[in-house]
Amino acid sequence: MYAVETLAQEALALLRKPIPDAVVHHAKRAVIDWYASALPGTQTKIVRLLEQSVADDLDRGHSYLVLGRRATTRTAALLNGAAAHAAELDDSFRDAMYHPGAATIAAALATAQETGISGVDFLHSVIIGYEVSTRIGIVMGRAHYHYWHNTGTIGAFGATAAAAATYRLDAVSFAHALATVATFSAGLQQAFRRDSMSKPLHPGRAAEAGVLAAQLARQGITGSLDILEGEAGLGQAMSDGPSWSGVADTFGKDFHITRLTVKNHVGCGHVFPAIDGVLALKRLYGVDPDDIRHIHIDTYQPALDIACHEDPTTAGEARFSVKYMVATALIYGDVRLNAYSAERIACTATRELMSRITTAVDTEIDRKFPRDRAARIAFELNNGQCLVYFQPVRKGDPESPLTDRELDQKFAELAGSVIGSEGAMQLLARLWNVQEGNTHKDHNQICNGWPPHFGDRPAG
Repeated sequence: MYAVETLAQEALALLRKPIPDAVVHHAKRAVIDWYASALPGTQTKIVRLLEQSVADDLDRGHSYLVLGRRATTRTAALLNGAAAHAAELDDSFRDAMYHPGAATIAAALATAQETGISGVDFLHSVIIGYEVSTRIGIVMGRAHYHYWHNTGTIGAFGATAAAAATYRLDAVSFAHALATVATFSAGLQQAFRRDSMSKPLHPGRAAEAGVLAAQLARQGITGSLDILEGEAGLGQAMSDGPSWSGVADTFGKDFHITRLTVKNHVGCGHVFPAIDGVLALKRLYGVDPDDIRHIHIDTYQPALDIACHEDPTTAGEARFSVKYMVATALIYGDVRLNAYSAERIACTATRELMSRITTAVDTEIDRKFPRDRAARIAFELNNGQCLVYFQPVRKGDPESPLTDRELDQKFAELAGSVIGSEGAMQLLARLWNVQEGNTHKDHNQICNGWPPHFGDRPAG
């Protein structure tokens, strides 16, 4: 049996039995965090331009954009997937080195709206998407992450699995959907090592590709079932020829969706341990940025490869700059959406502090990547004192998770900035109770129409 067949069978077996309440709770957390990421993403230039580019597929169909505009299923997945990643706020699964929610939930939501499934079934589709894709990402490993943007490549499998679960494909069709989407899997890291709008398109296209692959399989279109392990397959072409023999060994037992990282800052997550570390030093010793002669950051290689911009001049570059994000955290006390305004990027104090920051790869920290995301911070003060702090995890990692209350606060801040505080609170309450949903009632009730619409497929 090939890997896609094994994953398909395990996914369907999971759908046939009750999923533990704790796992469903984590799925609801993932959906809430997805909306907290997607709503600010709708305000970005790339998402607005993308919406204009696909206008022919809008104002018709059975699915919705997060702000309520009607769309065809694949276009809703495309736009919502891009929006969920555009503001750099979406969840991640460390071991697979990718942001699973952006594409997976976009595809699950679009197909749920199309088919009119219940809120419970929607959550189960989300779980299936996470569990299938993260396992593929783990097998593909660090060798894949060297060149490829996993949120696009591995995200395509999350979207496919979620859509296949929603469509209730049988095991054969489910496997063929996974096989087909492997040939759509794409997304190069070079796309964001220079200032570019391409990065959010990766999960958008992954979501769209996943929906299409599931739709094709539903019509009987087949793929190469050995696409993952074949001699010219994904593992050989885009990694180092890994073994797929144990890809589903823990499926349905160890739920990866319960071990997500939820972002506590805005920007590249590889910088977060350094941000947490400098804020801890500042808090512990009452250090003022003017007291610091020099800051040194030891971290892992991908953090410096990806958050590589030494002198960022745009918001896109600033989101991928270790020195900018760390200096901003010390000067302003946090790194939120407003950290990437033109005024903040040009801030003289931030720029001056950046000139006093150096970085390096620590071999022991690097050896433990991707399982551990750590940083070591050293402050050399003007009085000659040296302060050192080791940050072993990021706030938001499974070892230091955001509580439900902290997640609510994140949602209120980010969603409220787009749909207002009252609308955000109403939406949050409905998301926490999405398993009870039959929510196609008043299309203009929240955010010009609250998108989930489970259980009662809209007309048209």
